Amino acid sequence: MKRKREETMRSMLSVSISAIALIAASASVAGTVKYYGDFDPAPLAAMQEIIADFEAANPDIKVEFQNFDHEGYKTSIRNFLSADAPDLANWYAGNRMAPFVNSGQFMDVSDVWEEHGLKDALASALPSMTIDGKQWGVPYTYYQWGIYYNKEAYAAAGVEVPETWDQFIENCAAFKEAGVDCVTTGTKALWPGAGIFDYLNMRTNGYEFHMALANGEVAWTSDEVKATFAEWAKLVEPGYITQNHAALDWQDAAALLVQGKAANYVMGNFAVAVFKEGGMTDETLGFLPFPTINPDVPRAEEAPTDTVHIPSGASNVEDAKKFLAYLAGADAQTKINAAMGQLPINKDASVNEDDPFIVAGFELLSTTPGGIAQFFDRDAPAEMAKMGMEGFQEFMVKPERVDQILERLEKARGRIYK
Repeated sequence: MKRKREETMRSMLSVSISAIALIAASASVAGTVKYYGDFDPAPLAAMQEIIADFEAANPDIKVEFQNFDHEGYKTSIRNFLSADAPDLANWYAGNRMAPFVNSGQFMDVSDVWEEHGLKDALASALPSMTIDGKQWGVPYTYYQWGIYYNKEAYAAAGVEVPETWDQFIENCAAFKEAGVDCVTTGTKALWPGAGIFDYLNMRTNGYEFHMALANGEVAWTSDEVKATFAEWAKLVEPGYITQNHAALDWQDAAALLVQGKAANYVMGNFAVAVFKEGGMTDETLGFLPFPTINPDVPRAEEAPTDTVHIPSGASNVEDAKKFLAYLAGADAQTKINAAMGQLPINKDASVNEDDPFIVAGFELLSTTPGGIAQFFDRDAPAEMAKMGMEGFQEFMVKPERVDQILERLEKARGRIYK
């Protein structure tokens, strides 16, 4: 009898332990957020700090983070969004997120934006995070593009920093007379030329037209695009751009700016490190927004934006949304961007006041009324981006071929966007 009672007790105890284990396992799953990303070492360490801070503030939630290399991630994301999706995934804003939105693989997180006032706090990135009037993720970092210039070259030529395109072109004539390239670039890898095109098109026709072009909705042979190339011709035809740019890498062109052989460079803020490694300082290196061409067009900027999304197959949506809201906050964005040397999107975040280029970029992007473009090879489909950038390079070498180039791109549009 005693033995039977002990066996019954053991059995009940075993059931209780199993039940407790099951409950604990369920709680663990319910409070676990799977997050896949593709960070380099410095931003990875910063994101791990953000995750630790979030977990400290939310002790019932555990974030399991898995890091991939960039190229591997681009392939992996297409697989894991279809099967065994995580709760959070890194990606990019604008047209780069559109295929996953249109295929129903990213979740609408407009409620996170509404509940936490993100349309105000992250206003500069709102257009690039919005499709069909809804928001599909949270941006956490970007960096400005613009014109970096050699202050000593400006002083030697006796010219002022321009605000308008007409003033910029006038300066170019003075630089040419002084034997200095007005604009340098290196288009051997094609993409630097796209930065010039993007700004010329946005300053001529505005952000919405530029995005419509990238989305295949307007013709490359339209009067608006021809107007953009007419402005570009003012730079190309007189020989104001470094002549052998098609044979140069972007770092080679950076050396020309450092040496004072070129006055201006349309480039992203990541180039500042290269300029300074070459010997430039805050006293010799300057930054200016791309000048105004059409004053009736609201100022838009180029700022590739990194984002985090909730896949539609996520199993812990509630806690994933809590993490998105946390990542969108000023404190988290301040911390991760300080480590990355980039810019927070939250307008209430703070930046390194000792870095004039970070300060200038934060002001520039936080006050942008016209929208944030993601760069041509992110905003346009891959095949169209490649053909477009080949066309931009060809135009800067042979501007007389503009009509053939635009006709070729228009034929490509008819085929690629079917």
